[in-house]
Amino acid sequence: QEQLIESGGGSVEAGGSLTLSCITSKAFVRVAWFRRAPGKEREGVAVIYPDIKFTQYVDSVKGRFTISQDSAEKTVYLQMSSLKPDDTAMYYCAAGSSGLGWRIESNYDYWGQGTQVTVSS
Repeated sequence: QEQLIESGGGSVEAGGSLTLSCITSKAFVRVAWFRRAPGKEREGVAVIYPDIKFTQYVDSVKGRFTISQDSAEKTVYLQMSSLKPDDTAMYYCAAGSSGLGWRIESNYDYWGQGTQVTVSS
């Protein structure tokens, strides 16, 4: 059974920064970060295709979040800066190999347990 282990969440004031880490048990074709804010549906935030180093972001985080990878460590990072209260959510790492649409949850086979990010105003 493959595993994804997230870390790096915490509480920060608006304008601050956090970096989330996702350690994967193996290399995947696609690794993404999703988040679920209180009272909202889970949404895709960013994705990386490690083999081709291609990334995509949801519009609300463009210019503020950066997804990257350390292939040797099988770790995917989400660097978050200029954080806003609206970024408060449980953040999940997800990994998969196929399916059109990086923001579609059913295209991911493995999920981490989540790490909480809280941004205060």
